[in-house]
Amino acid sequence: MTIALIRHGQTAWNFERRLQGTTDIPLNDTGREQAATVAPRLTGTWDVVVSSPLGRARETAQIIADALGLELGPTYTDVVERHYGDAEGATAQMVVENWPDHQYPNLETEESVIERGLRGIEAIARDYPGRNVLVVSHGTLIRLTLSHLSGTTVPPLENCSVSVIEATESGWSLLDAGTARTTPSLETALSGSSAQ
Repeated sequence: MTIALIRHGQTAWNFERRLQGTTDIPLNDTGREQAATVAPRLTGTWDVVVSSPLGRARETAQIIADALGLELGPTYTDVVERHYGDAEGATAQMVVENWPDHQYPNLETEESVIERGLRGIEAIARDYPGRNVLVVSHGTLIRLTLSHLSGTTVPPLENCSVSVIEATESGWSLLDAGTARTTPSLETALSGSSAQ
């Protein structure tokens, strides 16, 4: 089984460099274009598209599913973005001024985000055994979950970047961490994969 974790397309708050977290901000036109652009790079391999229930992820998933003629499956609350507490909506400048240590009041812990991300991946794997699934989620959740799975630090992910993991006998193996949107690395990663 192979799962591709796709960060949703751009929103106005992404463009303005605001912390979104669980605030439900819709895609902007650039985000819709990004979703339409990434879809052709995903052809021929996938069975279903699922997503976080937040609108930006769900719309990205719908655009990809429509472009590829795939089933749009359910939403999974465990793959929602990290909750940034009182800092949601804050610009980068506001963060520097108010929380230079990035310790926002009511911030969800990294451990909680990782636990949810892993639980979400396992739920998707149980719901779609042996199938290849596109999962549209969020940057911090994907990055922290992949960093945990791989034992390395995954850098911040661009909107509509694609990261690929494969089920192995010992767990999940990271094949590609977020480079697939702008390079052919998704094809390269999958060609080396034994999963079908």
